[in-house]
Amino acid sequence: MQKEIVVDINPYQTRVVLLENGAPGEIYIERRGKERLVGNIYNGRVQNVLPGMQAAFVDIGLERNAFLFARDILFDKSDFQFDGGAGDIKDDVPNIKDIVKPGQEILVQVTKEPVGSKGARVTTHITLPGRTLVLMPSVNYIGVSRRIEDEDERARLKACIEAVKPASMGAIVRTAAVGKSEEEFAEDMAFLARLWERILQKSKLLSAPRLVHAEETLIFRTIRDLFTADVDKLVINDREFYEKIKAVASIISPALKDRVELYEGATPLFDVYKLESVIDKALARKVWMKNGGHIIIDQTEALTTIDVNTGKFIGNDNLQETITETNCEAAREIARQLRLRDISGIIIIDFIDMEEIGNKEKVLETLRAELRQDRTKSNVLGITQLGLVEMTRKKTRQCISNTLQAPCPYCGGDGKVLSRETVLLKVRKKLLRAFAEETHANYLVRMHPTVAQILEENNTDEAPLLPRAPGRAIWVQTSDQMHVEEFSITPLTSGKELKSIECTAQRY
Repeated sequence: MQKEIVVDINPYQTRVVLLENGAPGEIYIERRGKERLVGNIYNGRVQNVLPGMQAAFVDIGLERNAFLFARDILFDKSDFQFDGGAGDIKDDVPNIKDIVKPGQEILVQVTKEPVGSKGARVTTHITLPGRTLVLMPSVNYIGVSRRIEDEDERARLKACIEAVKPASMGAIVRTAAVGKSEEEFAEDMAFLARLWERILQKSKLLSAPRLVHAEETLIFRTIRDLFTADVDKLVINDREFYEKIKAVASIISPALKDRVELYEGATPLFDVYKLESVIDKALARKVWMKNGGHIIIDQTEALTTIDVNTGKFIGNDNLQETITETNCEAAREIARQLRLRDISGIIIIDFIDMEEIGNKEKVLETLRAELRQDRTKSNVLGITQLGLVEMTRKKTRQCISNTLQAPCPYCGGDGKVLSRETVLLKVRKKLLRAFAEETHANYLVRMHPTVAQILEENNTDEAPLLPRAPGRAIWVQTSDQMHVEEFSITPLTSGKELKSIECTAQRY
């Protein structure tokens, strides 16, 4: 597979796209002043301890307090396979009130970004990522990424790490470590151990709540995590960072130095690669597939639902083959969209109903195979009795839509507003109440022009949309500055008020 990394830097944001055979596989965007919090280390102060939730709120200096689960104070070994000593790690979680106390200062690291009304999630088990390994200062175990499947290589990597790691610390071997020598591990380990010592020294000097260590910026995380030996080229449009990347590459992997290219053309870099439209499509609710089918992606705070439709695809002669083919194509596209949009949490997929168990298994295996390319951990749980596929994808940061979009000021994020007919009926109801409670002869109703249009087109003497009463008059005035759901009803108490609106309002 041919891989390229395209980096666009401007004074306001940094954007990184990983291309796989020319198609975008991952998109990362970081705005100035809104850098990623995951990986940051803070001196925090425990504010509240909630034994009933097995959690505590920790002040780390952000707008909202961070959330610390009791199990995040213990080491989570679910993502890695450990050596024989890992059995000593206890799975039992004690009551959190026995672990932390209100007012206590603790060193914590952010594991999940704040999302919606929720604060950041933190852990006391610090991890310091390097290029080939992750240092775990608080435990004494060696873990190897599950993506490394060759048992001989796993054994060799464990032996290398055992030889170079500090006696009281642990480490996780990253996928990028395959084939690396013990000398390379020693350099990476020495750097991370020095970094940890600096973090400890700084934490002793700073009172809580205070940032102790900030995670690297997007551009340097890209070099550390994405720019590996299987990447053919990295193109960047900023000379200053081009020189920095060349310098870093020459240290961590000299062979990568010559794969860094500086783009200095007049046409914007993302336009050259036609990536602006790709980012726009990554926000679309409907995604068309190559065979004419499409998927619908709806995201909520709790979960994401994905619906599969045949769309324009009519298949051949056999209905079940058509459905299975559409579902397999959708499985591939769904896996790509999850990576592209960085969708995480609980995901429910409504594939087109299949009758044969073999077809269902074929679609599930297609989905699992495509997800193996994803660097973020996911778990496909299977098909429910309702025919829905349940899966999860590890959540660490906000998805791309949360970075690029904001809730609609009209609907508040619901995606819908009241129909114009409904607004008119609300106006009618309020006028009837005013007629019953007040004695004014004239009323001014202000509403959005599209609502007034329904009134003008459908109001008749036989079926008036606005109430009528002897001696009462209703004047309607429009304003395109009003929300479509907004209206106001004002009694006109003097002839002067009535005269002032006669030219701009219509009488009903």
